[in-house]
Amino acid sequence: MKRICLSFVALSFLGLITISVTAQPKPQTTAPRPTPTPTPFPKPMATPLPRPAATPVASNVAVPQSKIALIDTGMFGDEKNGIFLYVDAAKKVQLEFKPRTDELDNLATRLNALANEITKLRQVAVVDQKTIQAKQAEGERLQQEATTKKERLDEDVSKRYEQVIAPISKQIGAVMDQFAQQRGITMTLDMSKLLPVILTAVPAIDLTQAFIDEFNRSHPRTTPGPRE
Repeated sequence: MKRICLSFVALSFLGLITISVTAQPKPQTTAPRPTPTPTPFPKPMATPLPRPAATPVASNVAVPQSKIALIDTGMFGDEKNGIFLYVDAAKKVQLEFKPRTDELDNLATRLNALANEITKLRQVAVVDQKTIQAKQAEGERLQQEATTKKERLDEDVSKRYEQVIAPISKQIGAVMDQFAQQRGITMTLDMSKLLPVILTAVPAIDLTQAFIDEFNRSHPRTTPGPRE
């Protein structure tokens, strides 16, 4: 859905903002005779214990074969080549909130017009500060109104998308599991999330369109897509 940029030129509405002690032994007049130390008998050597045998490392561990596939979930919303049920559901939500998005568009237009008017008023020889302040106050009011309405709109749209898109996303996940199992795929990666880290990949592992076609066959569009 097109996101609405609500910005107002700030310069149009606002201004610049250890001691050790050693004992001395008394000197001896006669040195003591050392006591002879008896020679010890040699001890018998201990018999070493046997070391346990090392466990042999298995050299024939079976490694399962892996087959990786890439699917770009970003393509699911493509109007011509995407998943039709997903596209139709997204458009349905978009149309439900069109009056409120149009209202935000109008507020953005009025804010831009006010910014232009204030710019022109500052360029004249005699600046009418009273008029400028009035238009700045109006611009601040419109900016606050637009911000509040956009926050509420984003919250309501998020809730509605969850209600409408979540069941379809669940169906997509179930079909993807079956799709991978039928083709012996052991891992499926979302290319839209990993594209910056993928250096090389053969085209054959990109199964995006094959999956989309499979889903559209098993879950065909029952009614014409909604028109804007």
